[in-house]
Amino acid sequence: MNRKTLGRIVLPATLALSLGLTACGGAANEASSGGGSSSGGSSALSGSINGAGSSAQSAAMTAWIAGFQQANSGAQVNYDAVGSGAGVEQFTNKGVAFAGSDKYLTSDQLTAANAACAGGAALDIPTYVSPIAVAYNLKGVDDLQLSPTTLAGIFAGTITSWDDAAIKADNPKADLPSTKITPVHRSDKSGTTNNFTDYLNKTAPETWTSAATETWPINGGESAKGTSGVVAVLKGGDGTIGYADESQVSGLQTAKVKVGSSWNGPTADGAAKALTDSKAVSGRPDGDLVFDVNRTTTADGAYPVLLVSYEIFCTKYANADQAKLVKGLLTYIVSSEGQQAAAKAAGSAPLPSEIASKAKESVDKISTDS
Repeated sequence: MNRKTLGRIVLPATLALSLGLTACGGAANEASSGGGSSSGGSSALSGSINGAGSSAQSAAMTAWIAGFQQANSGAQVNYDAVGSGAGVEQFTNKGVAFAGSDKYLTSDQLTAANAACAGGAALDIPTYVSPIAVAYNLKGVDDLQLSPTTLAGIFAGTITSWDDAAIKADNPKADLPSTKITPVHRSDKSGTTNNFTDYLNKTAPETWTSAATETWPINGGESAKGTSGVVAVLKGGDGTIGYADESQVSGLQTAKVKVGSSWNGPTADGAAKALTDSKAVSGRPDGDLVFDVNRTTTADGAYPVLLVSYEIFCTKYANADQAKLVKGLLTYIVSSEGQQAAAKAAGSAPLPSEIASKAKESVDKISTDS
């Protein structure tokens, strides 16, 4: 079976579990011991926890849940991919035990989230690194290159046809039609939107003047809810262009973006190189690990249109069993087995070992005392 094709499918939990049996067997001890085993052996965890948030994480989360539940047959993890903004709101309102977000918590959000943590602290850790594909559907054009300024002009609405001079300059050998451009954006509060608008603003600030935002800032184009909604609209029209996690754009063409003097497409390796060329944000609480992505990197092979997606959790929960389950799940997610499971299912980039080690230290701050 073609691994890349499989990774582009958001699998039902039962099917993902059956596919993950051989890949996840080595993670059993690590997942269980991370959940609170008191000896050198392992004791399976049981009970259920709920999470919500990033739809970009959908394929990876399916694989993570499958691996974790294989190691802990009495455990049940439910994840609702409602979007980063809605996930953070549910977490802050004590509706879920953890949240997935493609945007780390602001200072104000941290304060609000801390209040939901039974006297502990809310923390972000990176778990999922993935390219955001600039996906398009344009008959007769299979190889498209877009510089930051051109891409910003398309989404700002100043470039409106596919044979515009700016697009021709980026693609001198392409036979570009006069088809109208239909840019597609997220209608919901989205961490993917935050990352994409951050890229546009930092690489083409004169054309894209809006700062990074989770809510699409301008009128025009078409909108759709969630990653799946954007992909459906892109596939439904000719001349459409949008942005979505690369793991979910099967069946669409993807553009290369200009990085320095090179044209680079969306790859996990390119996303990892851009993250390696980025810095951790200073002044955050102890254990909170977040990154300021270097969108203007010129590192060889880097792809700066990426998202670093986070899990948000508490260091203390009112219910010790919930704490054990969250700790066990997150221990598996940041483990080498968990990261490889996500890479296989979603085509994401495994966390660099140094970052994974620091994320595990943060997870270890979760208290499982009764």
